[in-house]
Amino acid sequence: MARPPLPPFDAETGRRMVQAAEDAWSTREPERVVLAYTEDSVWRNRDRFLTGREEIAAFLRGKWAREHDYALRKDLWGFHENRIAVRFQYECRDADGRWWRSHGNEMWEFAEDGLMRRREASINDVAISVAERRLFGPRPATERGARLPLR
Repeated sequence: MARPPLPPFDAETGRRMVQAAEDAWSTREPERVVLAYTEDSVWRNRDRFLTGREEIAAFLRGKWAREHDYALRKDLWGFHENRIAVRFQYECRDADGRWWRSHGNEMWEFAEDGLMRRREASINDVAISVAERRLFGPRPATERGARLPLR
């Protein structure tokens, strides 16, 4: 089953794909999120290497069990044919109540049907205070298309 937008991507379809990913991840529902990936999708997330929807779903369940009050923003960085580059930030609170902002870059490769077959993510975490928080829940419709701050 095709999942538009389909490659090759342009600026508009790239932005739509990035926003769709942000929206799905913001649900924190692994079973919903994995439907955007091929059955045999290959991931590198930090130092973890995953293959297939089942491993990806298990990884996401663990991630969101540890990361409380998770709020995410993704931004299109570039695109070429069936690939999209994304930068992102998310904030969350750990079990001890400490807040973190994670900065990252993702490289996505898509199959012809619009499902992601490869995801490479590099992520760095920075401890922040409650006063430094700037991401609260899913992105409001009024902020769609807004660029992420550089720091």
